[in-house]
Amino acid sequence: IGQRIVPDDLQPDVLRLELTELGDAFRAYQRRPEPDLAVLAELHDRKARAFALWADVTGDASLREEAERAEAAARTTREMNANRLGIAVDGDGPVIERLLTRGQAAHARDVLEYLRAHAPLPGAEARLAVLMLTLRAARTGTGNVTGQDLTGWLQGDAERVLQELVDVGWLRLPEDVSADDALTSRPEEPTLVTVPSLLPTEPRPFSFGKVTRARLSGWAQRMVGDRKLRKKKAGAATRLLAVYTAAHSRPDGRLGERVEGAEGAGLGLDAVASFCALRPEDVAGHAELLVAADWLAEADTAGGRLRGRLGERALPLSGLL
Repeated sequence: IGQRIVPDDLQPDVLRLELTELGDAFRAYQRRPEPDLAVLAELHDRKARAFALWADVTGDASLREEAERAEAAARTTREMNANRLGIAVDGDGPVIERLLTRGQAAHARDVLEYLRAHAPLPGAEARLAVLMLTLRAARTGTGNVTGQDLTGWLQGDAERVLQELVDVGWLRLPEDVSADDALTSRPEEPTLVTVPSLLPTEPRPFSFGKVTRARLSGWAQRMVGDRKLRKKKAGAATRLLAVYTAAHSRPDGRLGERVEGAEGAGLGLDAVASFCALRPEDVAGHAELLVAADWLAEADTAGGRLRGRLGERALPLSGLL
């Protein structure tokens, strides 16, 4: 561990076993498919304690220095993790459990921009379906969906939108399955859909792994299926706006990148409208619906930009700009 050999006769036995297990734990961490900074910080803490005891036992000053470096590494790693999660390092204020890390949120914005540029159909209902199906099929080009998924996303438009996506070639259903059949598929027998443009034989638009894909899919589902938005009868365009505002918000909920000396530049109405399949002048009305549903705490569209702030209940879904 730490490029040091643990002596076979090191006493006490509990120290020798801890150092041996800790070396194995660091090597196992290096083999993880994705980093977990909280786990890494704990490993550094354990190393600091073990090396301090090792220094006490042997009188080796270099071991004490290694313990101090491990303590510093643990602090730095925790600060990095707090930055990724958008929480205060010093613990001031309530800790918000974020659904996405900063890296995953960046992948989410990549998906939204890809869909904005490559939407196969113009309507908001189709755009919403394309978003959710893309997140199901992002890695392999295929994904399972149920009738409950489809009707939850699209309500009464589900069969029409699904058939239109099949007709333009963006989506493929199994040979013996119609759009109507897909709407009746149950969780125990979901429909396997194929998005040809996302198959591994095609150029890969996304680079994230299966853990991030599942996290992004769950993140989008939380918004599209939000109870208060359903209660307000929010349509596809409003729910797309909920997704877009969450993805493009800072840890404090403000929309858009931080601007020196200003509350925030907000989001360009043209980009927002393009993603949501709206006209720029129609964004304000949908933003008002999000305010009414407590998704946004405030919003205005003066000067051709959407400015505002996520409501408290939406902060866990922030894109952590």
